[in-house]
Amino acid sequence: MLNLGKAEEMENVDQGTALITGGASGIGFAVAKQLGLAGFTVTVLGSTTESGQRAAAQLRDLGIDAFGEGADLADASAVSLLRERLGPLAQPQVLVCSAGVMSEKMSKTLKSTSEEWHRVMGINLFGVVNTLTNFAPPMVAARSGRVIALSACLGRFSGPGTSGGLAPYRVSKAALNALIRNFAAETGWGSRGVLVDAVCPNHCRTPMGGPDAPRSAEQGAETVTWLAITDLAGRGQQLGVVNSPPTGLLWEDRAVVPW
Repeated sequence: MLNLGKAEEMENVDQGTALITGGASGIGFAVAKQLGLAGFTVTVLGSTTESGQRAAAQLRDLGIDAFGEGADLADASAVSLLRERLGPLAQPQVLVCSAGVMSEKMSKTLKSTSEEWHRVMGINLFGVVNTLTNFAPPMVAARSGRVIALSACLGRFSGPGTSGGLAPYRVSKAALNALIRNFAAETGWGSRGVLVDAVCPNHCRTPMGGPDAPRSAEQGAETVTWLAITDLAGRGQQLGVVNSPPTGLLWEDRAVVPW
């Protein structure tokens, strides 16, 4: 069993609502399961309504209060219509942006088609922009909420992020990191009640990561779940800091890594 600390203590306690894009499979589904077991009502969004509903049914079989929906996140009008369909569920306390796609194996900068750039950037960057635009405003108005985006080590400007190759994917995740950092600044680095972070889950056994990856989807989800339930003071204790706001950061296994 993963050690989620407070999450295990919160089981069966109503924690509010969580909305997870990419929640129909992989890390997103693992996040939905962990948050559901921690007491959240979860809404899982798949690429289609059918995939979201199937995932929600699996979660309900575990005793989790779950709803499923879906939309093409790259389509701004489709996400706006989705928000209207969700009604009160479109105002979550926790918003997890997990939906993502990988670029083709040989997709170097000069060997990627325009269609490939648009496909990857459409989901990995503009899908998050559309998600924030539609579901984050109630958090900002209420001065309360958690926004967590699944990034990747390949999107960093340090370490494995500077090795070249998979250009559309790397660039989309680097842009996502910039988006999250900028949104954290716009929301006052946590001083206005909204916490905004990115997580590098590492290589996990998911439909994207493949069956031979070294980590499970549950392991990839664990830091996301921890961020969702841990306040600023708890994050500060984890980092050993007092004055610096421990949000607006890139996390990996509950530790901060360089952007």
